Amino acid sequence: MDIQKYMAFIKTVECGSFTHAAEALSYSQSGISRMIGDLEREWKVCLLERGRAGVRLTSDGVKLLPYAKRVCEEYQKLQMQVDELNGLQSGLIRIGTFSSVATHWLPNIIREFQKDFPNMDYELLLGDYTEIESWVLEGRVDCGFVRLPAHADLETMFLAQDRLLAILPEGHRLAGCERVSVAALCEEPFMLLEKGAKAEISAIFDRRGLAPRVHFTTWDDYAILSMVESGLGVSILPELILRRVPYRIVIKELDAPAYRRIGLALREKKTASLAVKRFLDYLQYR
Repeated sequence: MDIQKYMAFIKTVECGSFTHAAEALSYSQSGISRMIGDLEREWKVCLLERGRAGVRLTSDGVKLLPYAKRVCEEYQKLQMQVDELNGLQSGLIRIGTFSSVATHWLPNIIREFQKDFPNMDYELLLGDYTEIESWVLEGRVDCGFVRLPAHADLETMFLAQDRLLAILPEGHRLAGCERVSVAALCEEPFMLLEKGAKAEISAIFDRRGLAPRVHFTTWDDYAILSMVESGLGVSILPELILRRVPYRIVIKELDAPAYRRIGLALREKKTASLAVKRFLDYLQYR
């Protein structure tokens, strides 16, 4: 099937003459006439009545024109899909993330995405929640993992609810408790995971009118794990950080469960690149 013949037939009917159809399709007039003649011979019907005033459809042409249009429309849809897939043969996805997602989610997501789109490249920017939101808003990254709720100007999708858990040195006096009370943690030197405006750990104490004895503040979760392992204090960390943790520590639930909600943020999903839209489909592999 030569789709150009179908297009020549449709455009000639729309324009009312071979000359105008030829101009619209950047063909010669004889080329348009020949393609329509080929269709008429292949289908063994007369599609057009030729005259000095131009052309008009025969009764057979009237019947067949809608089908020819449908074929061309489906061809255009097919071509768009092919072009989209070709557009994903290479490219760059820029992702804002924090360390626990970069360590425990992104390797699985990217591995599965790479199976279907092996030539894609990635740029990961590590930061805190506030920095990541700013990067998305400024266009520095295409999308970013954030804590929800996020900035009102961002379009977000919820991914997971992540428990906040107490971490203690081995042999600590609270290590034998089934659950650790937030008040008891205030009696110990506290290692605070915090940076920027979104202070999720401090909020746990604030809600109870308590204040921890903060001896060390950082956004480096692995530094906190190392400090706790060395017996320098206690802390509260998200459960995602504690996956496959190599440190000799004790992990306990809090007496009043607390969580962080993790999501993905974009400036606007409908204007995101095709690569980013496809990438979203692979978040399930986290």
